[in-house]
Amino acid sequence: MERYLNLWAESLPQLLASTVAVTIPLSLISFALALLVGIVSAGARTSRFAPVNWLAWLYIWIFRGTPLLVQLFIVFYGLPKVGIALDVWSAAIITMSLHTGAYVAETFRSAVAAIPGGQFEAAATLNFTRLQTLRYVVIPQAVRIALPNLGNNFIDLIKGTSLVSVISMVDLFQTGKQIASRTFEPLAMYSEVAIIYLVIFTLLTAAQSALEKYSNRYVRSNNA
Repeated sequence: MERYLNLWAESLPQLLASTVAVTIPLSLISFALALLVGIVSAGARTSRFAPVNWLAWLYIWIFRGTPLLVQLFIVFYGLPKVGIALDVWSAAIITMSLHTGAYVAETFRSAVAAIPGGQFEAAATLNFTRLQTLRYVVIPQAVRIALPNLGNNFIDLIKGTSLVSVISMVDLFQTGKQIASRTFEPLAMYSEVAIIYLVIFTLLTAAQSALEKYSNRYVRSNNA
């Protein structure tokens, strides 16, 4: 056990460095883009223009229905065969954002569907334009309803970043893998990597819970 503790202490700075330099930035950038993609796709799915609706459905169907690992292989190893070569960062960000964006789109679409129809009727009675209805009625309520699932989407994305090691990106998992190969201590190293992911998960879950409580208090204060 003492040997494991010493190995953990020696490897921790290297693992934390890869977490701060790669895993966290990759997660934040990818999720920011996924939110944008998801909102646009959710809007397209509710469009009355059939081709736009169909294209959004096709995108969501493909990226939700295929494994992230396969998508990474196609983007990084497959696209160069048709003349589109991407570096590891670009390939990882594009794939992660499109993959998560498909789930975010369904999260927002479900949230909008959960808004009572009377809200839209009230907006029409007040002569709200479509843009005003989105701004004052749909978006505030949809974001609050979607918040728990969005938090889960972000957590899943962070865990999914461990797969970018297959395209030679040196993230938290890949760093742990390299140290395990060098020290011949896979149990110790992968356990330490798992603990770091658990710490990140716990912090994010706490932040998500606090944000949900704040959102609920804000809504209650406005309705008072």
